[in-house]
Amino acid sequence: MSKTALLIIDLFNDFDFEGGDMLRKHTEAIVEPILELKKHFKELDLPVIYCNDNFGQWKDSTEDIIEYVKASKGEHIASQIEPEDEEYFIIKPRHSTFFGTQLDILLRQLNVTKLILTGVATDICILFSANDAYMRDYDIYVPRDCVAAETSKRHESALTIIDEALGIEISPVSEYMSHIQK
Repeated sequence: MSKTALLIIDLFNDFDFEGGDMLRKHTEAIVEPILELKKHFKELDLPVIYCNDNFGQWKDSTEDIIEYVKASKGEHIASQIEPEDEEYFIIKPRHSTFFGTQLDILLRQLNVTKLILTGVATDICILFSANDAYMRDYDIYVPRDCVAAETSKRHESALTIIDEALGIEISPVSEYMSHIQK
């Protein structure tokens, strides 16, 4: 039986780069809708998978990344969204959640055919992950109120590409929540 998985992308972020303060501000607005979505997934016993940058630290573990971010500008967000024991955490080296990771293998072992992409940044990691998921024939949904970018323009531009070029639904999560089933 096929399943839906929730991907939470790059919410463990130090926001220590040019434009990081703007991205952090926009990210704070998406934490609550993502937590609501995560709660819904847990109630349905569906997989929640964190996919996060490694910050160039090739020897770090999940715990090391979380601790690093908790000591940065991203502490407030990280403390709200921390993964639970039964959830998955994949460390990625680049923008796409699929590039150089075991994500596709994990999804296939879990019988996942549908992905809901959430997190940051809409115009980079979300867009590239959506494209790679599309190329792998996953059914994809990107809730527009569960992704963020540094600027509204970049956010909307990426959502337009996701919608028009890839044909992926981008409606607000409240309009889509009832479609998520076991």
